[in-house]
Amino acid sequence: MPDLTFTVYGQAQPAGSKTPGRTKGGRMFVRDSARKGAPWRLQVAQAAGQAMNGTGLLEGALELSVIFTVPRPKGHFGARGLRPSAPEHPTTRPDVTKLLRAVEDACTGIVWRDDAQVVEQHAIKRYGEPACALVVVAAK
Repeated sequence: MPDLTFTVYGQAQPAGSKTPGRTKGGRMFVRDSARKGAPWRLQVAQAAGQAMNGTGLLEGALELSVIFTVPRPKGHFGARGLRPSAPEHPTTRPDVTKLLRAVEDACTGIVWRDDAQVVEQHAIKRYGEPACALVVVAAK
């Protein structure tokens, strides 16, 4: 299988903690506590669907690599450009593991049957423009 590569433009949003609940009818459900994450996961799902181009779900063990590019805050810049005190890497929230989990959740049922198929992961969060996530899925 050749690598599946796609880019999702926009500010990546994390997957929140999973909260179990029960409907009035007694059915169990699990809700994601990160409400802002739903539109982002939809964008990821749409980009993944376009990249899959109608092919079937990937089978077997998979490797997932994602580079999250986030814009630098305006406070990192001074009159002469980037301030020397500006950090090299984004060390603020959201953490890279929750961003990665949002991509895994969005790709389930579109790229793979179950995110348990992902046996190796690589995730990077870096500063840059435009805000986006570069996703690469490969057979392991």
